[in-house]
Amino acid sequence: MKIIFPLSNTRQQLGKNIVIYVLLASIAVAMLFPLLWLLSTAFKSSGENIFQFPPQFIPSQPTLENFIKVWQSHPFAQYLWNSTIIAGLTVVGNLLFSSLAAYPLARLNFTGRDVIFAIIIATIMIPFQIVMIPLYVLTIKLGLKNSYFGVIFPSLASAFGIFLIRQALRGIPQELEDAARIDGCNDWQIWWLIMLPLIKPALITLSIFTFIGSWSDFLWPLLILDRPEYYTLPLGLANLAGAFSLDWRLVAAGSIIATTPVLIIFLILQKYIVATDSATGIKG
Repeated sequence: MKIIFPLSNTRQQLGKNIVIYVLLASIAVAMLFPLLWLLSTAFKSSGENIFQFPPQFIPSQPTLENFIKVWQSHPFAQYLWNSTIIAGLTVVGNLLFSSLAAYPLARLNFTGRDVIFAIIIATIMIPFQIVMIPLYVLTIKLGLKNSYFGVIFPSLASAFGIFLIRQALRGIPQELEDAARIDGCNDWQIWWLIMLPLIKPALITLSIFTFIGSWSDFLWPLLILDRPEYYTLPLGLANLAGAFSLDWRLVAAGSIIATTPVLIIFLILQKYIVATDSATGIKG
């Protein structure tokens, strides 16, 4: 008995796969082009043309002079420290307050729960520029200008964070919560000891988004901070561009310094984003 393989279908599928891979590769190249150009510019010497076409991604005379000049001429170590402290505290505060708000909205039954959640979600549609002025006035009245907490204050909780954690909490089986209550756990213990460990992928995902958003934020620190010793990296890069009259080699070097920590953290934490069926502790 002979088995006849449908060669036409196999060739058709192979052709579709080739088209898909070519399309995905083209999109990847388009997405990586600005980063590659930035990296190439940062390592080029002053005698090389950075705007030539077609672009030369590999410098003919690679140099670290741009990084050294940027680091020595501006307090980038202080900018890096400020951004690290602000982003780190923002992540901790957002995880804490967003999870505290999401837990009753996901696991407790009370009057008006769905209305409150709908109002919180509706705030996502409000641009930051609308609430920027009253938030600025409140921050000034609280005496938080030129301080780390003044930059962190608006990001201590977010509607997106509440939504993300609420959806993760709703996926935890009720049997686990009932078993914890039988063992004598109260709501605080259930939230801290049971719920948070089971939604680690959601917490890490929120941490990545919050960290990137805080690290790259420019507008709010620009309003709150006017003392250079509190400047974050985005404000430092803005000063860098003005100080060197837009010498793109130095700006590119500063941008690489500012971008590297974000890439490292994302590469380290991305494997924790994917949730598994075993995360809940119950199979079947």
